[in-house]
Formats: sequence, structure tokens, C-alpha cells
Amino acid sequence: MATAIKRVEPAENELLASVEAKTKQPNGFLRVMANRPEVLKHFLPFYGAIVGPGSVDRRIKEAVYLAVAFANKCAFCSAAHTAGAAKAGLSEEDLAALRDERDGSFSEAERAAIRYGRELARNPSAVGSSQSLRGHFTDEQIVEITLVAAMANFTNRFNNGLDIQP
Repeated sequence: MATAIKRVEPAENELLASVEAKTKQPNGFLRVMANRPEVLKHFLPFYGAIVGPGSVDRRIKEAVYLAVAFANKCAFCSAAHTAGAAKAGLSEEDLAALRDERDGSFSEAERAAIRYGRELARNPSAVGSSQSLRGHFTDEQIVEITLVAAMANFTNRFNNGLDIQP
């Protein structure tokens, strides 16, 4: 019988307690990561720098993150990012389209970013696949989209590998 990874309680980690006090809800992902307090400490600002405000529209970032999470079948990330998708301008229809890989309703640039994210999820050695983003995005934006897809892949694999559920 497999034993679940310990979930650190907020009383055991000040940073975790602070984050959960702000969000007003427990976070299984962070509670498991808190087994490595130094990693949690550095992960949060790194994650924020990638998925937070930048040169790429939040709607595209959320669409890419969700496309990767759906491709990787990450229940935790799918649930976590679905909750914030509406704030980023994604409708229920958009979410269903991402889940079913029906990208026709998205703009040409959005489709390119979504497909690129999925490609990185399914084929990590997809050398040069970022070329599909040229003509739609600047170099800075291509790097940012790649970081979003890479972060989604990281969190998906962390959650799936440790069976962290929403």
C-alpha cells in the first residue's frame, strides 16, 4: 500500500501559513512542496515572475497553461487554473475547447501559442518548435510563453508524480 507524501501544516511553515492566509484556502501543491522549505521559498517568486504580469496577455498565458495541464492530465493544475481562467477572459466554451483540443475559436496567435504549449508537453525534445510563434510574438514573448509551458509541465509532473489532487 502506497503512503501519501506528507502535507506540511501551515503551523510548521511561516511562508505556507502566509500564502494560505492570503488565499483563504489550503493548497495541497504548496503543502507538499513545503517538505523542502528552501524550494518553496524560491519557487513562489519564480512562479509569480512567470505566470504574473509580463509582455504576454494573461488570457494567452492561462490558455497555454491549461492546454498543457489538460494534455498532461494534471487534475490539480487543471482545477487550479480553471478557477482563474474567467478573470483572464476565458469562457466556459474556451475551456471546453482547450480540453477537447478544438482551437478554432481562438485567434491565430492564441492557436499558435496553445499548440506550442501542447507540443512541449508531448514532445520535450521538440527542437525549434518555437518557430511556429514567429510572426505572432516578439522574442521576449516567445521566451515568456515557453516559460509558461515549462512551468506548467513542471507543476503537472510534480502533482502527477506525487498524486496531488485538487
